Amino acid sequence: MEKNYAIESNKLSIHYGHFTAVRDVSIKIEPQKITAIIGPSGCGKSTLLRALNRMNDFVPGCHVTGELLLQGQNLYGRDIDPVEVRRKIGMVFQKPNPFPKSIYENIAWGARINGFKGKMDDLVEQSLRSAALWDEVKDKLQESAYALSGGQQQRLCIARTIAIQPEIILMDEPASALDPISTLRIEELMQELKKNYTIIIVTHNMQQAARASDFTAMMMIDDQRAGGVIEFDETKKIFTRPQDKRTEDYVTGRFG
Repeated sequence: MEKNYAIESNKLSIHYGHFTAVRDVSIKIEPQKITAIIGPSGCGKSTLLRALNRMNDFVPGCHVTGELLLQGQNLYGRDIDPVEVRRKIGMVFQKPNPFPKSIYENIAWGARINGFKGKMDDLVEQSLRSAALWDEVKDKLQESAYALSGGQQQRLCIARTIAIQPEIILMDEPASALDPISTLRIEELMQELKKNYTIIIVTHNMQQAARASDFTAMMMIDDQRAGGVIEFDETKKIFTRPQDKRTEDYVTGRFG
């Protein structure tokens, strides 16, 4: 019986004009697991992550070759609506970016424009509970999201993503701007979220990748300055028994 994957890429390459930034990435992401993408600066980690929900469409001159499959559909097919792709594959960015609205409206706004017809109060509460934030904000839902701490703002952004009911959540360095305690809260939250969502995270933090992820993709730059995945396996194997010498050097701190 063929295994079902949450998302898979076949020779996915990302180009900016004539320059190839990421070359020939073929990986299969397990559902309801956390997959970390690691590697040195400039190897295309965030570029690859943004390609997974077509955020790179906003970059002039960017185009993608190869396949990116969600439930057997190529997300870069001509008949695919990129807005629908981004509804199914949500994104949490490096720095918390709440809307200049109330805490309540930060959750409700995205759901509303995506056609949510249910009871909004229930959705807001459920989303905030899922992001482990409800107890901290339930008495100040009409206050500005900017009044929250950095860690709370990031959890609010995660709640905002959850409210659109995606299948996959992408996280681009979600804890890099946070203090150690807030970082731990985000990692604990990811473990809860993977019960219902597939999570793909880019991180520079080796300890975070080792602690929080089930699978790890190791990226490096080739001779033509294009990034690519050189190794993809269970996180435990990547960190204890890597197959590629470059991976071993990177995870042990000897790289570069």
